[in-house]
Amino acid sequence: MLLGGCRGSPSVPVTVSTNKHKVEVREFSDAVLSCMFHTEREQNPRIEWKKKGKDVSFVYYGGLFRGPFEGRATIQGATVTLQRVTQEDAGEYRCEISAPSDSISLGETNVTLKVLVPPHTPSCEIPSGAVTGSTVQLRCRDQQSIPPATYSWFKDNQPINPPRLQNATYLIDSHTGILEFKAVAKEDTGKYSCRASNGVGPPKMCEGKHMTIEDVNISAVVAGVVVVCLVIAVCGCGGFLLHRNGFFSPGHRGRLSDVLTMSLSSRSNVNYIPPPQEPQDFKHTQSFML
Repeated sequence: MLLGGCRGSPSVPVTVSTNKHKVEVREFSDAVLSCMFHTEREQNPRIEWKKKGKDVSFVYYGGLFRGPFEGRATIQGATVTLQRVTQEDAGEYRCEISAPSDSISLGETNVTLKVLVPPHTPSCEIPSGAVTGSTVQLRCRDQQSIPPATYSWFKDNQPINPPRLQNATYLIDSHTGILEFKAVAKEDTGKYSCRASNGVGPPKMCEGKHMTIEDVNISAVVAGVVVVCLVIAVCGCGGFLLHRNGFFSPGHRGRLSDVLTMSLSSRSNVNYIPPPQEPQDFKHTQSFML
């Protein structure tokens, strides 16, 4: 592999190439971005590396690494090695060779860097309980892994195989991480956990959680419905009888009011005892002469 600037035949102008246009490395490892060139006559071509984005930024310019790459990158010929790359380093890079003495004075090649992230412990949403016959979803998600993780479910530490039949009682989506029970049964009670994997690092599993499936108490539901119906029936019959006897008619309401008034009046007369009168003080109204 030719790493430096070498003069080719006089009929060949500057050419730039790479032996790997797409580079994939794990996070916090080193990434080698290769760049090879030939010049026609130029003895000291200018080497530049740039990173594309919203704005083009310099990686290597004027014989020095710039910005976040300063102090953590090396160059050999025109090939650059980035050390301990992170997601911030992922993107498209361009190697440019300037040869003013050549008939074609500029050549370039592009290299795309993808930084792979191993799975993290996924977040799992597992309900603690449900009733038989209900639809239940268990969710599993790892939002940090690159490439995106795929998911598998376990019950009591045993793998749950994807259903083969269309009328299966449950569904598993390995890409979204959803385990759905169309109608849970008591035998679905158990401890559930989920594993995320993407082939970059070791798989990670969330902590298992127990889900209990219980039957609906039919007797209690029926008894409650019967009691409510009886209360409604009694209230309805009582109201009908009172209305039939004229309890709610204007005349009856007037008579009832008179009776209540008389009762209150008689009670007032019976219970009322006037207070005793105090003796009047004797007052002189006229003087007597002896």
